[in-house]
Amino acid sequence: MARRNYPTSLAHPRYWLTWAGIAAVWLVGQLPWRPLLWLGRQLGRLSWHLARSRRHTAETNIRLCFPELNRSEQQALARASMISMGEALTEIAGSYCNRWVNVKRRFTFKGMEHIESARQAGQGVIMLGMHFNTLDLAARVLGETLNYSAVYRPNDNPAVEKLIAYGRGRFTENYITRDDTRAMVRLLRKGGLLWYAPDQDYGRKHAVYVPFFGQAAATITATSRLAGMGRALVIPVAHYRHPGGYYTIEFGAPLEQFPGDDETADTARINQVIEQYVRRQPEQYLWVHRRFKHQPPGEPNPYKG
Repeated sequence: MARRNYPTSLAHPRYWLTWAGIAAVWLVGQLPWRPLLWLGRQLGRLSWHLARSRRHTAETNIRLCFPELNRSEQQALARASMISMGEALTEIAGSYCNRWVNVKRRFTFKGMEHIESARQAGQGVIMLGMHFNTLDLAARVLGETLNYSAVYRPNDNPAVEKLIAYGRGRFTENYITRDDTRAMVRLLRKGGLLWYAPDQDYGRKHAVYVPFFGQAAATITATSRLAGMGRALVIPVAHYRHPGGYYTIEFGAPLEQFPGDDETADTARINQVIEQYVRRQPEQYLWVHRRFKHQPPGEPNPYKG
């Protein structure tokens, strides 16, 4: 998809509204942590009523992925996911804009021995990321704990991109665009840590249709190829929010015999692993993303109608 034709100067009037929003984000970020999350929950509740497109996406995803729930339970989970997303927005404000806040003290790590073992062996690691709502906050704490690089897609709006680069860039060793495979492989072969999240719909290119919560999901096969070319371990990493503004970052054991001989089977396995972690705290997953937008030929888009 082509990037939009934005003005080159960030002082252009087109960005004034964006800068006003960034100023508001900075102000919100100065709040103490618990009031910050309280405000986020109120924003989430408000978005449930006002952000109709996002709400529709969350409701559709949860209806597809949790057919075992009745209609009332599905609605409750969708609403909880929107409230969690509101908390994530204010967490981002605090994480990006308040350098004095000590968020690391609110985190507990589990499974760090898997990372340490790989580092001692000089083994490159793909940290299998997942789009939980706590992603940006966890990225900061990971950066304060480990030297790692991350794969990302630049934001189309350069003013927003500048905020993201400031908020994330201070805590990561390097950011690699998702099409720079060579840089990823070099990093892994040198024994580096690479955060990589394949759990979004990036289109049909380089993707196969494999199950995710029982639904056909276009999923890129790059995790398998990167692990093979980079001679790297794949270690899942999930992050959860707990009551009172406390968090856990959990590393799983390295995937055994990965990659295998079948790229499609490898990709299906990645989705299975991610699903297992999502089911622990499903309301904290990014259900506002249209994960099933690109369906197999002849199948309808579930978000339309």
